[in-house]
Amino acid sequence: MNAESIQSMLRTIEDECRFTGGLTGRYTLRQKIFEAMATVRREEFVPAELKPHAYDNNPLPIGNGQTISQPFIVALMTDLLEPEPDDTILEIGTGSGYQAAILAQLVRRVYSLEVIPELAKQAIRRLQQLGCDTVEVITADGSSGLPEHAPYDGIIVTAAAPRIPKALIEQLTPFGRLVIPVGPPHLPQELLLVEKFGNRITSRSVLSVAFVPFTGKMDA
Repeated sequence: MNAESIQSMLRTIEDECRFTGGLTGRYTLRQKIFEAMATVRREEFVPAELKPHAYDNNPLPIGNGQTISQPFIVALMTDLLEPEPDDTILEIGTGSGYQAAILAQLVRRVYSLEVIPELAKQAIRRLQQLGCDTVEVITADGSSGLPEHAPYDGIIVTAAAPRIPKALIEQLTPFGRLVIPVGPPHLPQELLLVEKFGNRITSRSVLSVAFVPFTGKMDA
């Protein structure tokens, strides 16, 4: 895929930021987010027949009823985490591995959970081939997070959950952030930003979104 396609994707992300800024509070994103989006080759994360559409601002199917999110949403969710170089991030829902690869450009360590074994195996192989050696993909249900490596500076969930799992909030650092779509399957959901300030938890809706439903059990 040529540089023109990547630049077109970045311009579209900028346009979407300006269009939705009144809702998200982000009329633009940090420059390092754009740099990460430009670095990771999205065509490596989609099926061969969809490579010509890799940089379109649309979600694309990746098999097993799952999708790779549209570039704007990936960029926005990454920016909402406010990642820093020394951060450790937990991702729930590896999918193709694209979001994890973006995060790998920005933070020290990424743990990514994928409940579908076939997708997990594919993502592990793909990320290894691309040199993303700071990402560890684990085949597991993400409902309970990954307590053995907690706490996390940020947690990102890439499928719509019926509610916010308590375990994920508990596994944040005292000033951590959780970005998660919440809502019923196959209907508009709300992308939530949950922030932890010591013992105080705040949550706000950022944008209406449409994600594939969360797969796996959910804690009470």
